[in-house]
Amino acid sequence: MNLGSDLSAIDRGVRLGELISRCMICGLAVVSIALVTTDTQVKEIFTIRKKAEFTNMRVLVFLVIANGLAAAYSLVQIVRCSVSFIRGNVLFNKPLAWAIFSGDQIMAYLMFSAIAASLQAALISQYGEPEMQWMKTCYLFKKFCNQMGEGLASSVLMCVFMAILSVISAFGLFRLYDDNSKKC
Repeated sequence: MNLGSDLSAIDRGVRLGELISRCMICGLAVVSIALVTTDTQVKEIFTIRKKAEFTNMRVLVFLVIANGLAAAYSLVQIVRCSVSFIRGNVLFNKPLAWAIFSGDQIMAYLMFSAIAASLQAALISQYGEPEMQWMKTCYLFKKFCNQMGEGLASSVLMCVFMAILSVISAFGLFRLYDDNSKKC
């Protein structure tokens, strides 16, 4: 069995996994943006009309911006991965590997923070906070809350792919530091 062919098969599998993960991240970010930004509901309470939309909660605006950044970053990386995959190149450039690893980490932590804040706001909207006298609002705006939940679920699934991608980019970086000459 040839070790070189095994390594190239592993590299191809890792690069394909990276490309698929980046495509899923980009697609899920766009789906989340579409679900969150198109979500509105108007409710008439007595004679007062209330309109629920994502801009009413700043945390949802932050989520949309973070999803937009993640989609744009992923699209740039998809182009890089596709060119690398088609050419059959393996990343041997340490500064570029560090830039990709750092970019992936920044995007993952940005999305984790946006989702954590959005989920907290969603839970308060769903259950209220009696000690702070914050009332539940999802019983008034059920359609809005359901579609917002779908957008958040899309973002959470995207974060799973970001975690997988973080492992892949860490592997791509730290394999460059493997020193086979120093074996125990």
